[in-house]
Amino acid sequence: MSKKTGSCLWTSVPQISPTPCDRYKHAICAYNGNVYLFGGRGKHSLKDFWKYNVVCNKWIELDCEDDNAPDELEEHSMVPHQGVLYIFGGLRDSAYSDTKTPFWLFDIAKEHWIYREEQSPLSQNVPPANRKGHSAVVLRSSMLIYGGYIDMRGASQELWRFDMDSRLWSLLNSTQMGPGSRHSHSAIVHQDYMYLYGGLQGLKEQRDLWRWCWDSHAWTCIRTFSGPSKLMGHSAVVYKDSMLLFGGGETQTAPTNCLWSLDLTTLTWEMLSSLQGSTAPCRIHHRCVGLGQKFQPRLPNYSSKELSMSKSKDSTFRPFKNKCFPSSPKQPEENIELQNLHVDLKSKTYGNCLTFENHVAQKNRDSEHSENETEDTMEVPMPDFLLILGGKPLKDQAAISMWQMTLGDS
Repeated sequence: MSKKTGSCLWTSVPQISPTPCDRYKHAICAYNGNVYLFGGRGKHSLKDFWKYNVVCNKWIELDCEDDNAPDELEEHSMVPHQGVLYIFGGLRDSAYSDTKTPFWLFDIAKEHWIYREEQSPLSQNVPPANRKGHSAVVLRSSMLIYGGYIDMRGASQELWRFDMDSRLWSLLNSTQMGPGSRHSHSAIVHQDYMYLYGGLQGLKEQRDLWRWCWDSHAWTCIRTFSGPSKLMGHSAVVYKDSMLLFGGGETQTAPTNCLWSLDLTTLTWEMLSSLQGSTAPCRIHHRCVGLGQKFQPRLPNYSSKELSMSKSKDSTFRPFKNKCFPSSPKQPEENIELQNLHVDLKSKTYGNCLTFENHVAQKNRDSEHSENETEDTMEVPMPDFLLILGGKPLKDQAAISMWQMTLGDS
């Protein structure tokens, strides 16, 4: 029997202008306490670039007019590693995109796009072709890209590796038995493995679970009981030793709001319930990101050199400054435990749970401390929560839809 994970508290996050417009098929990632968002589709393809300050609940639009910046993108990917954002794929199909390398790098600290020379067709380091609906994860110091659909050629079953140290591409086991052609699936990394779930194989939705091993470069199909239905356009993140899988649908027109947890040690599924009066949004082609210590990937057995390289600012162990947070800063693990979550349904107040309403109210009360630290400002690790951004159906308002989920362990 797997350990019960607990119940979820869903909260709609109030937005403060300026904000990005609502969208789907975009890309997001978290780095050092900020969330980055690029492109996607609203009424048309988008190329705007935003940074979201989680503590202040504030959006800042970043420069995207640089010659080294991407064009309009949708169904692309974006991952962070050691101060750089790596964006891949998503170009519209055209003669122009067939000749352009669909890969861009952004320096987070300097907030500028990094110039990258186009590869010569005669080079031995030829990057993968433009694609959409693929997955991208970071394992050790490599970005792994799986699947996606490539213009009229259809879905791909290629697994590509980009070494972030040497900045070289390589194609891995493209003919070996694995998930097959796939797009609109999800992928996460845990320890030395990449896990892949569902998606579309041709026009057929899937509900299979696959695991790829870094050491053997081999795929394993994992048979599980129960679990989610056939899904595409869903999202997944790592939470402690589990994979959380949210939303998606069996078809493009039937988004769900189910949240599933896969225990990666016992390989058992559990459908997580929402607290009474707390309802998750139905979303497809949305994006999600986990913030807080429990959403950080567990490090595999690296060598000492790799381990020192991995201790970067990719994690979100950013000090969370909030004077009303009722915990001691000397015990970080206890600061973010949510098993004592208390809900007063009559007054709609939530005890021991720092929601975004708390952040905004506290910011208004203590605006004089918003930019400068004071001696009585408490620094604690950022609480654990899952952010859901955008997705279909688009809401009527212009601002991007955003939901926060906090999870109480039991």
